[in-house]
Amino acid sequence: MRALVLTFDKYRAITEHMIFMYNKVWPEHPFVFRIPYQKDKQMVHSNQLEFKQTDADIRSTVLSLIYDLPDEEWVYWCIDDKYPVNINTKKVTELMNYITGTPSLEISGILFCRTRSSWKKRDYLTGYSVADSYGNKLLERKDYRNIWIHQFLKVKVLRFLFESFPTGIPFARVMDELKRGVGKPGNHQLFTTYKNYAVFGESTSGGRLTRNCYESIIAHSLSLPTWRGEFPNKIRFIGYSKTSYWVEMQKRRVLRLMNYIKRPGIKKRE
Repeated sequence: MRALVLTFDKYRAITEHMIFMYNKVWPEHPFVFRIPYQKDKQMVHSNQLEFKQTDADIRSTVLSLIYDLPDEEWVYWCIDDKYPVNINTKKVTELMNYITGTPSLEISGILFCRTRSSWKKRDYLTGYSVADSYGNKLLERKDYRNIWIHQFLKVKVLRFLFESFPTGIPFARVMDELKRGVGKPGNHQLFTTYKNYAVFGESTSGGRLTRNCYESIIAHSLSLPTWRGEFPNKIRFIGYSKTSYWVEMQKRRVLRLMNYIKRPGIKKRE
């Protein structure tokens, strides 16, 4: 299965780290990573990698990656701003076998990482659910939220979404707002698994390397990006259980309060 990587030349160290982590946590993965480049591939060819030269523009990059692919082909969508920390490979392989082995399947996408808004059923889910041939429960999503997390998608979903975006997107964060204005067609049914089957780390935050990504790269003796800047201090992971999600939110509130108290001019009460 093709794995489409949204990246650009500057992020090559991040791409290498992401692929390294897939090989570590899922050694038998079926992916051939299709990687865009603008001027320099900076990576050695292998039977696991293929390269496609694209423009630097984000919209053009994605549309170039899927230009030769039919709408109904299944791909693995993996932006290199995320990397796998833990994957239930048995369950994810079941999902992959189900979608690729079931002709005329109406499902157009399956996300297997439950996180953030995906636990807010009223806002995120339609209420419709199905079960795959292995008994895994799948819940239908209303829109394109969490589309940036690694997941299985039909090409037509990416083609429709990015053709709906304007040209000249200045940076990736803008797409969060743009996707809210795109109505999902009724025949593009996107689902999430009832249970969480993966934990991902975020590679960057605000254009800077996260602390977890920095430490992972160092621990595995890989090359750090030259643009990393100051030592990073933000830690970003996604893929909590429902209980852990709410615990994590409480931790973040406490940390924000502690940081506020530490600000200059803020005095503790005696």
